[in-house]
Amino acid sequence: MTTTYGQIDTALPELIRLLGERLSTASAVREHHGHDESGFRPLPPDAVAFARTTEEVSEIMKICARHRIPVIAYGTGTAIEGHVQAVHGGLCIDLGGMDRILEVNREDMDCTVQAGVTRLQLESHLRDTGLFFPVDPGADASLGGMAATSASGTNAVRYGTMKENVLSLKVVTADGRIIKTGTRAKKSSAGYDLTHLFIGSEGTLGIITEVTLRLHGLQEAVSSAVCSFTSVDDAINMVIHTIQSGIPIARIELLDALMMRAINGYSKMDYPEQPHLFLEFHGSESGVVEQARAVQEIASEFGGSDFSWATRSEERNRLWKARHDAYPSALQLQPGTRAITTDVCVPISRLAECIRETREDIDRASMPIVMLGHVGDGNFHLAILPHPDRPQDVEEAEALNHRLVRRALAMEGTCTGEHGIGQGKIDFLQEQNPAGVELMRQIKRALDPQHLLNPGKVLHMPDNDG
Repeated sequence: MTTTYGQIDTALPELIRLLGERLSTASAVREHHGHDESGFRPLPPDAVAFARTTEEVSEIMKICARHRIPVIAYGTGTAIEGHVQAVHGGLCIDLGGMDRILEVNREDMDCTVQAGVTRLQLESHLRDTGLFFPVDPGADASLGGMAATSASGTNAVRYGTMKENVLSLKVVTADGRIIKTGTRAKKSSAGYDLTHLFIGSEGTLGIITEVTLRLHGLQEAVSSAVCSFTSVDDAINMVIHTIQSGIPIARIELLDALMMRAINGYSKMDYPEQPHLFLEFHGSESGVVEQARAVQEIASEFGGSDFSWATRSEERNRLWKARHDAYPSALQLQPGTRAITTDVCVPISRLAECIRETREDIDRASMPIVMLGHVGDGNFHLAILPHPDRPQDVEEAEALNHRLVRRALAMEGTCTGEHGIGQGKIDFLQEQNPAGVELMRQIKRALDPQHLLNPGKVLHMPDNDG
């Protein structure tokens, strides 16, 4: 049986009474909310609601449930696997106006924010507290969106991902109920773990409206370093040895030679066009020096050279801004293109093998492809740059992506370390865990029996694919 959705016109009078001018059907507004940073074609919703409170989101969901209107939650639109396209039309709820930092508890080292608060907004707010939030995906994403996609980033090797740094969520369900998934306690064994059920669910099980986050104390000393290698293989072997040595490194990022060329051009750097590792160390003054010396010695064993330090905050910020600008940097290599991006994650012991085989694919490709990644936890990315006037490039890119994912799965890895499933990796999720996917479908049907929440993402629902 195929799900039949209602028409937005039937719900508009109630939505307008609730929201007034904060309900828009303007084409420009709809088009803006119909795409993310992925290469998937834009699919605009039929209308956009700009919510300000959890209670409003609840009322919106109740209206949409009555009229069987699909609903897509929208944060900042920075996802890259086709997470926000309105596959079945319907209503987009823009949570960007829910941008209040509700409380910061210094003694308990946690905070509660509305879903629309962005990563950099929180960073600025915490500046004088001695605390920081470590999950750093690069983009200035909303924290609700980061929880929904289980984001991670450059600090994950030491501080973990969103899964390790969210204590509790406030969620609106498909029928409009408001639930709180946990407490501010640092641990709990009270029943099912609802918090982690919604983290990574990509808006398909509920709409996250508030997030309670674990914070961390600022370190006494921070030092960054850059090191070049003659080959990616040497750089990865150095990473594996460093991780297995137990050195508590905070960041360890791989950028291949082509990525370095792009960064030099975009960020006005002058690094050698060779594979590089960007590193960062956190701790006491003496601890940072000890960590850095140990890593430098390991790097030298694998041919690492040009080991340079950045201890002043201005230097470190410039270094990491260049790393975070990797995506626009890469795009300049093939003007006019929309990059096809992918990520996989494998056990650290298989990382060198996975990257080596992937490099062989890259060397045979007919288009520019850059490699970079959070290799300290076995996660790396490709940005594949098809020529905008060559449709065959897209076919080649997709075939390369398929080989990469299946390579990772064969090595007991995952089809995505941090980008999420969206539209782009639904089939790969099925390959990765077919029995688990069927259980996920049962959960989806239980929580969202009308398939209203972000349909067409994460899972193929046999009763919703018509």
